[in-house]
Amino acid sequence: MTLLRQALLSLIALAAFSFAAFAGSSPAYVSDRVTARLITAENGVAPGAQVISAALEVTLAEGWKTYWKSPGAVGYPVSIDWAGSANLKDHELLWPAPTRFEAFDIENYGYEKAVTYPIKLMVDSADDALVLSARVNMLVCADLCVPEDFSLSLVLPTGTAIDRDAATLIAQAANKIPVPADASDIVIDAASLDLDAKRVELALSSANAFSSLSVIPDLGPDAAFGPPQIALQDGGSKATVGFDILSAPDAPPPLEFVVTDGARAAAFAPVTSGSIQQTTTDAPGILWFFLLAFIGGVILNVMPCVLPVLSIKFTSVLKAGAQSPARVRSGFLMSALGVMAFMWALALTLIAIRAAGGSVGWGIQFQNPYFLTIMTAIVTLFAANMFGLFEIALPQSWNTKMADAGSAGSLRGDFAIGALAAVLATPCSAPFLGTAVTFALAGSALQTVVIFTALGLGLALPYLAVAVWPQTVRALPKPGKWMGTVKWVMGLLLAATALWLVSVLIGVIGWTAALIVAALLLGAVIAVAFAPRARAGISAAIIACALVVPAASTPPAQLVEEATSNWRTLSPNSISGWVVEGRVVFVDVTADWCLSCKANKALVLDRAPVAGMLASDGIIAMRGDWTRPDEGILTYLKENGRFGIPFNIVYGPGAPKGIALPELLTKDAVIDAINKASGAG
Repeated sequence: MTLLRQALLSLIALAAFSFAAFAGSSPAYVSDRVTARLITAENGVAPGAQVISAALEVTLAEGWKTYWKSPGAVGYPVSIDWAGSANLKDHELLWPAPTRFEAFDIENYGYEKAVTYPIKLMVDSADDALVLSARVNMLVCADLCVPEDFSLSLVLPTGTAIDRDAATLIAQAANKIPVPADASDIVIDAASLDLDAKRVELALSSANAFSSLSVIPDLGPDAAFGPPQIALQDGGSKATVGFDILSAPDAPPPLEFVVTDGARAAAFAPVTSGSIQQTTTDAPGILWFFLLAFIGGVILNVMPCVLPVLSIKFTSVLKAGAQSPARVRSGFLMSALGVMAFMWALALTLIAIRAAGGSVGWGIQFQNPYFLTIMTAIVTLFAANMFGLFEIALPQSWNTKMADAGSAGSLRGDFAIGALAAVLATPCSAPFLGTAVTFALAGSALQTVVIFTALGLGLALPYLAVAVWPQTVRALPKPGKWMGTVKWVMGLLLAATALWLVSVLIGVIGWTAALIVAALLLGAVIAVAFAPRARAGISAAIIACALVVPAASTPPAQLVEEATSNWRTLSPNSISGWVVEGRVVFVDVTADWCLSCKANKALVLDRAPVAGMLASDGIIAMRGDWTRPDEGILTYLKENGRFGIPFNIVYGPGAPKGIALPELLTKDAVIDAINKASGAG
């Protein structure tokens, strides 16, 4: 029986000789995208051998990639069918540590340029030749994806020769296989997996500081993740890493990670627990973002969208003109404190929402109809006060007491002015602001508080400057009739702000409900103007009634589209398809409450030559309206590293990952991005 078996294997080997080479390499498969061959360290099956060291060596053409065992959002891993092989008992394909890459803003894990997969081949008998017939199927992608399906054959006779070149290649590939956790100097301190919140988090440390940390999550081949959020602490010796889960199987396998850092690569299968909190902050990084947030806050003071805020500030300056330097200083410090108090309150609110699993973003309070109604009421009453329809007059005894106590009541008013100024600044964006806010909302609670503190300090800088140099108010003209004109101008600005807030409310709760709210607030103004003794109770009752309207209203099914039909509704999943067809995709994420967005439209997007380019056949213009809460838009923003708007990005054959534009658009910036994305620039 043994002789018959040996004769059969000899016949198989002889038959294979016509299409397969003896020695450690098969003939190569070559296409326009892939060159592949099967190699073995041994040129023959040595006496007593149980395992043959082999590998699938793949070289990819420029720009092409292939996939890891857990490929990410798209793709599939390489597979090898060994049917037709002889004297092969078993086999094991090993996976080198992958790299992460994006195709059309889709997160994937795999290899580019070249990859060698080590393979352990277990022979059935060391006394016989080994005949290998490998049917390989793999997917390679560049601007498009192409399956490669090919066969490789190799025959190893009995013998002890070694192919040193092949052995060296296989050894180098084996060094790229992640080592087990207990063989690595990288330690997983904690890991969390929350399928309900769609979130994965990891805390790790190393005695050798991380220099180029990369973490690849593995929850099975059908799972997909967003880009990692990595924060280094303690000089790089510790790190926290978070991923949003975009999709996962109903019953996923145990969570695994591959962690790489330069030449280091390790595989982990940690026990998952609750959420992970960062305890320390990387000082150089947060100091840089602190500076960006401060500069962004300063710039907000001179943005056109903050004009109502400036009017309130100017009014406070007029009031300060006849006061002592000490009173001027204390008043402006209180206004600065009002700005800071709102920023701290906003930061804590966003932290609480995030901890509860909610969605956060810059300016999202303007999506809330109750917030909008209250803000509209406050601004409307401010405007009525400026127009002189009513004055807040306190009893003489109260005025005397407050004068004796250092005008405490007026200080409270200064605090309120600062807080209101900060509130009205939040729907605006400015250079540096988007980057800083993104860092704050994607980071730890401490980072969020630090960045919002810097933003508040920048916004409060004019108040702080006057507090340091109170004598500057002496440069103002002396009080006179001109102040009445100024108050009317300020009233008109605040009335315009109130109308703008009503227009935002229309987009959130619809025309009918918003007009009812506006009518009620107008009634409150009339009431406080003609019923001075009961103004507090009447206005409170009417505002309370106004707050009932959003609860009873039904939001409009769809916001009113732009007058032009050139804009399509934002559909992130369709972007890659348009790009593959050679089209340029321009994305504009906007909202009715975003004044910077409206400025971009009026000054750039709706004007020639940009408007003409966006209407041309080769460009797909997409607009996402974030006036009301929309999880799809928020997810898209987060995937692009943004938590606020305006957000504009251009995709195309020349920029499949997209070219993000600054918060404030210019004609030249848009045209240049479109040309680059099209491949012309």
